[in-house]
Amino acid sequence: MPEFQTSPGMRDILPPESGRWRRFVGIFSDAVTAAGYGQIIPPLLEDVGVFHRVGEATDVVTKEMYDFVDKGDRHIALRPEQTASVCRAFVQHSPATPWKVWYAGPNFRYERPQRGRFRQFDQVGIEVLGVEDPYVDIEVIALAWDFLAKLGLLQISLHLNSLGEPSDRERYMQALKDYFSNNLEHLSQASQATLTKNPLRVLDSKRPEDQQIIDGAPRISQFYSAEAKAHFDTVQVGLRELGIAFVINEKLVRGLDYYRHTTFEFVGGTMDSAQNALGGGGRYDGLVEALGGPATAGVGFAIGLDRTLLACDDEGVFLPVPDDVSVFVVDITGGRQAMLITHELRSAGISADRAYQGRSIKSQMKSADRSGAVLAIIIGSDEVDSSTAIIRPLRSDQEQYTVSRKDLLPTITKALS
Repeated sequence: MPEFQTSPGMRDILPPESGRWRRFVGIFSDAVTAAGYGQIIPPLLEDVGVFHRVGEATDVVTKEMYDFVDKGDRHIALRPEQTASVCRAFVQHSPATPWKVWYAGPNFRYERPQRGRFRQFDQVGIEVLGVEDPYVDIEVIALAWDFLAKLGLLQISLHLNSLGEPSDRERYMQALKDYFSNNLEHLSQASQATLTKNPLRVLDSKRPEDQQIIDGAPRISQFYSAEAKAHFDTVQVGLRELGIAFVINEKLVRGLDYYRHTTFEFVGGTMDSAQNALGGGGRYDGLVEALGGPATAGVGFAIGLDRTLLACDDEGVFLPVPDDVSVFVVDITGGRQAMLITHELRSAGISADRAYQGRSIKSQMKSADRSGAVLAIIIGSDEVDSSTAIIRPLRSDQEQYTVSRKDLLPTITKALS
């Protein structure tokens, strides 16, 4: 057993899985930049107060944050999510609205590790700040839906809800508090504790003993104002017009306190019900104001890499592929020729690798085969003397052939094309 290993809930992402992570972010980046979103890269560390504004009643804030006092006596935290960081950046830099940004990177939560859940976990996401229009809600949901489709996922369902206007939410929370308080003895101890902080969070409980009481709870749709109902109706009609299927789930309140109006979640049909949310988001029109900025509308989503890739594995799509090179240089004259040729190939945009330490031709050819290369370039003393090189195809029955050194690059380029 090695002396040092990764901490619980942390892990190394090795090839070829790391290559799949890059492709995941690349596909996401291409999809959202085509819709006018620019990348934001917020810091890993924030003042702990940034996340306290997310909601004091959430487990993310009360139990799961990695927070500490640094050497400058500042109380800071590793970010547990990125929406609050984006809103802090909006307040700090005052960009023109609508501000449309995307992000990718790790977050940190001290929670019990399990399948698809780690203490360091990566997400991709987008945020739009400064627009109240329900058609922005539709755009955001559609971008997430289309991205998941680009990965090849088919067994995904969209759950949709609205938490209404702030006044609707307050009246609903009071109704929930009264209802759950009258049924307190039927709730789990954990949900009883949650009730004292935020009745909405009780609806998030997946504990079997809570489900019957939750099923009988008041519905948020009973408390919608005319404006909230119109907003939600527009979102539903727009999604139907785009051919995006959804189910209304009035228990969907999301895990953070800043949501209002539209909330949504993407559920993997192959996943265990307790861990089947691949990502989601919604509208958070009060968060910028809570962070000291002007009243500003906001909407966005985040999608987790780990669970989404597990769903891909389950469906047999977007699987890892080896990070193969195109050409492997076999140099049995000491290594200088391999240095020169690999540099020339890489400078021309051709992926190339080589062996080191003067290994035998047999050993180097084994390395060439393991590399996944399509072609091997072989240089011996005869080739050095005659300024030639041997090209050996590795993935076909074609015979090896010799070319002049000056024709090597164009010959390789043509062969690979």
